[in-house]
Amino acid sequence: MRQPRLSRTDALLVLIVLIGLASTVGLSRRIDAYRPAIESDVDEEQLYLNASTLDRVSLGFKGLAADWYWMRALQYVGHKFLSRDENVQLDDMGQLNLKLLAPLLDAATTLDPQFMEPFQYAAVVLPSVDKNASIRIIKKGIAANPSAWRLYHNLGFIHWQHKDFDAAREAYRQGAAVPGAPRWMEAMEARMAGEGGSRDTAREIYKRMYEQAADDQVRGMARKRLMQLDSMDQRDALRRLMDAYKATSGRCPASWRDLESILRAFRVKVDSSSAPLDPAGTPYILVQDKCELDLDSKSEVPSK
Repeated sequence: MRQPRLSRTDALLVLIVLIGLASTVGLSRRIDAYRPAIESDVDEEQLYLNASTLDRVSLGFKGLAADWYWMRALQYVGHKFLSRDENVQLDDMGQLNLKLLAPLLDAATTLDPQFMEPFQYAAVVLPSVDKNASIRIIKKGIAANPSAWRLYHNLGFIHWQHKDFDAAREAYRQGAAVPGAPRWMEAMEARMAGEGGSRDTAREIYKRMYEQAADDQVRGMARKRLMQLDSMDQRDALRRLMDAYKATSGRCPASWRDLESILRAFRVKVDSSSAPLDPAGTPYILVQDKCELDLDSKSEVPSK
């Protein structure tokens, strides 16, 4: 039986698809030809392509190229993260020597200025590596997306993290003026003016970051920072209880059992040994003879 012939329209559509696939393969090969091995030593790492050549090399497929750079940035950070034995937090990666991170994020955001995920990564991960680059990338995003109030929140976070509360307040002031910005942006401006370094301000920042984050890693980081802040409050309260015990007994508690009745009275969550639990559900470690306590190294709560 004779197969039906393609119409001119169908043939043209097939040709367009084939050209698109060929261009995609060509772009991927062209990018790969410039890339260094991420697994190589830091001294041998170089940027895959200079930002000034991105438009020419992308061959009109800027979104695809931006996705490629974004994925390479995630792989790059992931490889560095896994190469370290100690627990490193996403917003404290300065010791990992991430020399390529800023250029990779810069490339992704240059190719697609409306791609929000790399901007948030630049605000959360990059400041501990290269603060100036993180600010420059976020400001580039603001210039390309003047109605994106979340970018002002990102900029405010960078300045707040480096204790530049005046610059953070200005970022939140400008962001609050963007149409559609939530009312809490105004509240953040006021907080920066009067209590930028307080735990309450930190809790508000990480709470909003957790609510707004599109990336699961960023949400996880914000959740851990919120647990850390709760743990700080808990430890302060437990130290006061230990000081009160010492004032009446003349000594520091030798075990959590000594504080069992007090902890029960204040409805503190404890395990079977009467050890109080941190926000992650891990028992605190009692430092004997010092009226002090500490996080267990196994806890999910960050120690710093």
